[in-house]
Amino acid sequence: MSGMTTANMDIAIRSEVWSGEIKDVLQDALEGQRYVRWLSEFPDGNTFTIPSIGELQARDYEENTAIQYDALDLGEFQFSITEYVSAATYITKKARQDSFIASEIEAQFVPKMTRAIMEDLELHILKEGQPKTGNPAGYQVAGATNAINGAAHRWVGSATVNSKRTLGVEDFARARFALKKANVPDTNLIAIVDPSVEYVLNTLTNISNISNNPRWEGIIDSGIASGMNFLVNIYGFDVYCSNRLALCGTGQTGTSETISSVASGAGAVCNLFFSMTPDLLPFVGAWRQMPEVDGSYNKDFQREEYVMTARYGTKIYRPENLVTVLADPTVIA
Repeated sequence: MSGMTTANMDIAIRSEVWSGEIKDVLQDALEGQRYVRWLSEFPDGNTFTIPSIGELQARDYEENTAIQYDALDLGEFQFSITEYVSAATYITKKARQDSFIASEIEAQFVPKMTRAIMEDLELHILKEGQPKTGNPAGYQVAGATNAINGAAHRWVGSATVNSKRTLGVEDFARARFALKKANVPDTNLIAIVDPSVEYVLNTLTNISNISNNPRWEGIIDSGIASGMNFLVNIYGFDVYCSNRLALCGTGQTGTSETISSVASGAGAVCNLFFSMTPDLLPFVGAWRQMPEVDGSYNKDFQREEYVMTARYGTKIYRPENLVTVLADPTVIA
């Protein structure tokens, strides 16, 4: 006697069944645009010029003598549309005909292209102001304190974990001091740190005692934006986490920097401290062309092509409102 078993039913059993669900990759939140003062007046050309006005000084005066008049120092701040980026893909007619999820794949083309361009923008913003080669060069100089009003705006983290330098609580106090010396108001202060720094902070035994803002009375009341990964408030800084911080070195290639006789180690990341007060944002930027999609059918290659392009420019606008602290991301053994 015999019956139907997998041994004699192999022709009736599909070896692989495909789900109608599509697995997407995990993505981090892109919040860099929140740190930029975006300029809207850009009718033509590719260079934007902003006039700047200096200060007057008070002079001692003696009765019945001529007053001394001083001129205001006038200058200009310029930045250009330097980035022209694209993201493109296509799907062939044959692929459309044969794939049972062709429509779902094609529906993702525009979101994926937008994401690619926004990631490019995020990287440019977080790298802005850091040492770099080319024109324009970065504002801060590698291997130097970049002092403003006598206070360093770039240094290597004060803590040592597994014989590597990272951020400690002292660096938050020092960053606040540096911003105060540069006349930056101590409001809406944020720090953007690498996940390795988050780990070090999370494992401090006295983490509950280091905040002098226990009610989180800064921008956390309303949040910078949805999706931001808020960690803790330390000495007035609302601390957030990012995987996209610039690397150390002149060309942001990860070359170790030695600042005030302390070496950062190769591959150190540039953790950022600044004020999010709207008119004091450290970066300025402008879109010459927002992300724009073009699509057409290529009869020669029998495929539907999609292209997204954008043009923009960013630059450090208020360098006094930017503190960089270097940390080795490999501190976790």
